[in-house]
Amino acid sequence: MTYPSATTILPQRLNAALVILRIVVGAIFIAHGGQKLFVFGLAGVVSAFGQMGVPLPAVTGPAIAFLEFFGGIAVVLGLLTRPLGLLLAADMLGAIVLVKISKGLVGGYEFELSLLGIALALALAGAGEYSLDRVLAARKDEKRRHG
Repeated sequence: MTYPSATTILPQRLNAALVILRIVVGAIFIAHGGQKLFVFGLAGVVSAFGQMGVPLPAVTGPAIAFLEFFGGIAVVLGLLTRPLGLLLAADMLGAIVLVKISKGLVGGYEFELSLLGIALALALAGAGEYSLDRVLAARKDEKRRHG
């Protein structure tokens, strides 16, 4: 059996890895956004964001709740993965800088930093072959060739 070199990743493995990353990070964002929307409610989120010192809590609270929930669903499906990856990374950067930084890395912002890294990786790499982004790109290419 021949193994790929350290600088070569087989396309199937890369695409499988991207699916795994999308499902894991998407599920986490869905859970956190769902908690904000369906457990705490928007009023509770606005109140919590205000108490944590997040700027413009009446705007940022609902925006983050919807981003995490619906953005998480889209990432799992591989839809708009690059722009949502950037937005979710910004979400986690905000959580780190505005709320968690004073607690330090371990036991503080390590979870948010992990999510930030995964979201940035997806923003850079895209969703991969097994995604709605790929289906939409193929349709666009097909229309361009025949249209």
